[in-house]
Amino acid sequence: MLNVPSQSFPASSSQQRIASGRRSKVPLKQGRSLMDWIRLTKSGKDLTGLKGRLIEVTEEELKNHNKKDDCWICIRGFVYNVSPYMEYHPGGEDELMRAAGSDGTDLFDQVHRWVNYESMLKECLVGRMAVKPTISKDYHEEKKVLNGMLPKSRVTDTLAKEGPSSPSYDWFQTDSVVTIVIYTKQKDIGLDSVIIDHQDDSFRAETIIKDYSYLVHIGLSHEVQEDFSVRVVENVGKIEIILKKREKTSWKCLGHPLENDNSLVPKKDTGLYYRKCQLISKEEVTHDTKLFCVMLPPSTHLQVPTGQHVYLKLTITGTEIVKPYTPVSNSLLSEFKEPVLPNNKYIYFLIKIYPTGLFTPELDHLQIGDFVSVSSPEGNFKVSKLQELEDLFLLAAGTGFTPMVKILNYALTYIPCLRKVKLMFFNKTEDDIIWRSQLEKLAFRDKRFDVEFVLSAPTSDWNGKQGHISPALLSDFLKASLDKSKVLICICGPTPFTEEGIRGLAFSSEDPDGAPG
Repeated sequence: MLNVPSQSFPASSSQQRIASGRRSKVPLKQGRSLMDWIRLTKSGKDLTGLKGRLIEVTEEELKNHNKKDDCWICIRGFVYNVSPYMEYHPGGEDELMRAAGSDGTDLFDQVHRWVNYESMLKECLVGRMAVKPTISKDYHEEKKVLNGMLPKSRVTDTLAKEGPSSPSYDWFQTDSVVTIVIYTKQKDIGLDSVIIDHQDDSFRAETIIKDYSYLVHIGLSHEVQEDFSVRVVENVGKIEIILKKREKTSWKCLGHPLENDNSLVPKKDTGLYYRKCQLISKEEVTHDTKLFCVMLPPSTHLQVPTGQHVYLKLTITGTEIVKPYTPVSNSLLSEFKEPVLPNNKYIYFLIKIYPTGLFTPELDHLQIGDFVSVSSPEGNFKVSKLQELEDLFLLAAGTGFTPMVKILNYALTYIPCLRKVKLMFFNKTEDDIIWRSQLEKLAFRDKRFDVEFVLSAPTSDWNGKQGHISPALLSDFLKASLDKSKVLICICGPTPFTEEGIRGLAFSSEDPDGAPG
């Protein structure tokens, strides 16, 4: 019927898929939960075997510690004795042993980049690797002031050949404002491509250019006001950041470079950057799911691109715990528009509260006015996938619905050639259906949208579809408006759901001619 590529959402390599429990887990013994591990790290027990000493570790020494009962792993130049952690690791001992006696940084970044290992493993720290880092030739430029004559971006030869054209920045001023201009040399730059954080005299602007991150990081020479504005000239890829001076004096220089200023690196090699956001509201959506609203700091500009996620971070009994969540719109029925002000100050999350969990009960216990740390956006989904789309099929299970919210709103608002959007929403019971009334109202209001609810454990008076995802259900659902429609299928849910769904899609999209749909 259809032979189209499906978008397993998030992508199989996405940190959100891995972090949301969609990677292989092993059953842990009783007393080996994350909270049990935190208690052990607070017990005062010597977890390194070095009685509190920190040592320099050579490569030869590291290689010697490669057994389950004597396992050292290096992450970003720091060496940890992970033997005590073996039985607490949700991915199992074998997964940890893949990096035993070696540098596990790349493996860690593939699977756990979002985890705050410094906090989780701080009591297991053995010491540093003895190898000293190479000092770049630009190191001594740290002491130079920025006066409009900028050093060449720190781009390696490899990046210069494979990555985008080297971006740059400059600045100019009037009596009342300072304007920082970033020249990205790309035409597909939007307001959600740049993330700005200004705190005290530290100014940080990260611009996402394709799969790379360009950082402007400056210690400003004078004070500026909290509020600022951002303007993007899309046809030339220019970003203008307008800062208001506190005093109308002439600046002799913009300031001095801070860590990694004027650098361009692959996005996957950058660390997660967090800012503290204030909880503004939380309201019940279902019996176990709530809509949280947090407010960005006044001196932050951050817009989460459609289909991407962020990480929330809380300190629980002295340990930083991080979980990924996809922001949603505040309502399916509100018009989907770019914010009137460049700085969109509110982020909404639909979050299921697990009473026996560690993170979500703590999040739920936050009072209005409390703070939670929110990372910069992550993810591989591009809205360009939606351009010229004619039929969009969404398959969601439970809170796998959350990534679909903005995709659904974006498609219905911004894709003029769109003929049909269909959502098949799987839940256990009617009480579990998130925003059921809103979905039904949206389907009534916009004839391009259809929703079907499927329940796995319905009551006897349920008249809708029931069961689990299957080729039979999908064959009826996946009917394009025209034979040659341009189609996208997005799927999100627990691993068994997505795997079965992808198998069902392959079965349903068989075409005797093998021609793309």
